[in-house]
Amino acid sequence: MQSLWVKKDDLAQSRWQDSDAPPLAAGQILLEIEKYALTANNITYAVVGDGFGYWNFFPTGDDQWGIVPVWGFAKVVASEHADIAVGERVYGYLPMASHLLVTPVNVQDGGFVDGAAHRQGLAIIYNQYHRLGTDAAAHEAERAIFQPLFTTSFLIEHFMRSNDWFGAEVLVMTSASSKTSLGLAMVAKNLSPAIKRIGLTSAGNKAFVEQSGLYDEVVSYDDLSTADAARPTVSVDFAGNGQLLSDIHKHWGDNLKFSSLVGATHVEERGGDHELAGPKPELFFAPTAAESLMKEIGPAAFRARVDEQFAAFVKGASAYLTIEDMTGPDALQSAYLAMLANEVAPSRGLMCHMDQGRS
Repeated sequence: MQSLWVKKDDLAQSRWQDSDAPPLAAGQILLEIEKYALTANNITYAVVGDGFGYWNFFPTGDDQWGIVPVWGFAKVVASEHADIAVGERVYGYLPMASHLLVTPVNVQDGGFVDGAAHRQGLAIIYNQYHRLGTDAAAHEAERAIFQPLFTTSFLIEHFMRSNDWFGAEVLVMTSASSKTSLGLAMVAKNLSPAIKRIGLTSAGNKAFVEQSGLYDEVVSYDDLSTADAARPTVSVDFAGNGQLLSDIHKHWGDNLKFSSLVGATHVEERGGDHELAGPKPELFFAPTAAESLMKEIGPAAFRARVDEQFAAFVKGASAYLTIEDMTGPDALQSAYLAMLANEVAPSRGLMCHMDQGRS
């Protein structure tokens, strides 16, 4: 077995670590990892790994080194669980590695939870695995690349719409090339078509964002002052840049009706709310929003609504996303380092395959 270890305090240091296949205890299964998506979201897991517990899902046994979590597909190659057969495939939270030992609990037709002792107390959304049968399905690459963040996009739109968009007519999104922003733009376009969508992005990504067709207007950060500030507006900040957040508040002023921060960064780390004109920014935490909506409409209805929007999103993603397959340890390590260095254009969707049996 192999796993890619990275130095927790110096993420550019990485190495492949070999280990023996673990013996299976009663009730356990061994997953062979087929493929996983590599996105900027995985780098975020590493950057905030200590503070938010992301290193704890796949421990190395060495406090200085960790394994970055990813989302992808795996198949069962050994099973000591009566209800899970060799050959089954699953989708879920995986390590950058060739294999993963799992202890399934709460096993149902649609999925199970990893009940391993070290994963107790960690966020349940990361411990769930979806059972897929034995055959590959359409759009698996897009699912792995986009789905982990798309639910957040869906929930932000639902939150805004439930609050009548705070009286706004315009939605401004930073990091418009990011997957969460693209998802929010599409859901807003479908479910709140009266709201104008403005995407803010770097000059280098402007053409890509325009090509997506999901925004009514695309403005580069350098040209922020040219954006129309006369209409009531809400902003959603995915960038985590304190100066940019300050500029947005200053530009829209009293016409900024609500300011939402998405991600792990706190208000103080984005420039401090005491300096900002307009409303005090509020942190949007997707797990809490999801739990609230599921209590309101039920888990099945919640998943159905998300899946309906996600299917529409995937259908359009091929227009601006090129899937690139990377195969083998050297290519996967290089892809990780390129993503860490912010050298991967948003138009590239990276799917990483271990050498064992391409799928």
